[in-house]
Amino acid sequence: MKLLRVEKTYKIIAVCGFVLLSFMATLLLTGCQREDEKEVHVFCYGDYMDPSIPKDFEKETGIKVILDTFDTNEQLYPVIKNRAGVYDVICISDYMAERMKNENLLGEIDKKQLKHYKNLDKEYLKLADRSFDRGNKYAVPYQWGTVGILYNKKRVDARDVQSWKALWNGKYKGKILMQDSLRDTMGIALKALGYSLNSADGKKLSEAANYLSRQKPLVYKYANDSARDLLIGNSADLGVVWNGEAIYSKELNKDLEFAVPKEGTEIFVDSWCIPRNAFHRENAHMFIDYMCRKEAAYRNFKYLKYSTPNKAARSLMTEKYKNNPVIFPSKEILDRSEALRDVGPDGDDLYSKYWKIFKSH
Repeated sequence: MKLLRVEKTYKIIAVCGFVLLSFMATLLLTGCQREDEKEVHVFCYGDYMDPSIPKDFEKETGIKVILDTFDTNEQLYPVIKNRAGVYDVICISDYMAERMKNENLLGEIDKKQLKHYKNLDKEYLKLADRSFDRGNKYAVPYQWGTVGILYNKKRVDARDVQSWKALWNGKYKGKILMQDSLRDTMGIALKALGYSLNSADGKKLSEAANYLSRQKPLVYKYANDSARDLLIGNSADLGVVWNGEAIYSKELNKDLEFAVPKEGTEIFVDSWCIPRNAFHRENAHMFIDYMCRKEAAYRNFKYLKYSTPNKAARSLMTEKYKNNPVIFPSKEILDRSEALRDVGPDGDDLYSKYWKIFKSH
């Protein structure tokens, strides 16, 4: 009986080993098949590229673009972190790119596969290198710009919006729009109080959260993409928007103006990155390279009106846009501004803690 049991055990081990080897072979085969698939999965901010570009990319390359969208970096992060969805290309902001790089969630960009990378202005590559992507290894800049106050000049005193404190001014009660975004909104409060928007000091973050809580009765709505439409339609008188949104809005409502407050503002750089566990890395590089083309970058500029880091695309712009200080802010404005940085796990916990406190009040 003992001998039979041993023989049976060996048979079970052999069968299990065969099953395990078969499973591993299937995984390897599946991985190869996925790499060879003619598709690329892209995760991007909503309405953040010319809608015709994915179709044109598909037509030229035969690679199908499967595009999903999100509203904020904080919505994207757990999807990539927990692998709830597998994406080949993601568009993320500076501080999130730095955070995900530090957590080994991003793969390095192979610049040899990006023949149009040369179109990017070295000044913005230097900005990325200094602030969130040392050596420009993990991110390819896509759009950049500043945050400011878009206001109706017939209803708001231009002197008020020279400071972020205009958003706490009681005379504009019920007519103020704020972003519904953790780092952006906390950053505005920190700037209004005279602090760095990258502060990870608990006392300063507590003060910022309390300041935002005191502002709540004055706010008409916390909105992201819809903020510009509310200002265009005169549902609100002033609100926090990005400069690209301001250009678009001003063309539809001539009463709107854009101001960057004296305390300084946020410079943002949104970039294309490739998650470390991407299935279609070659296709991902092809998609990013396509977005770096002069013509594609210019089409995205015309659609979005954000400051483009693509110097080749800028050569196609009219003087109206090339010399527009809203699109390309002065050195003086840039010198008193900051890019959002990764504040580390402890800093993230503090921001989440005080954001929840603000939200619950």
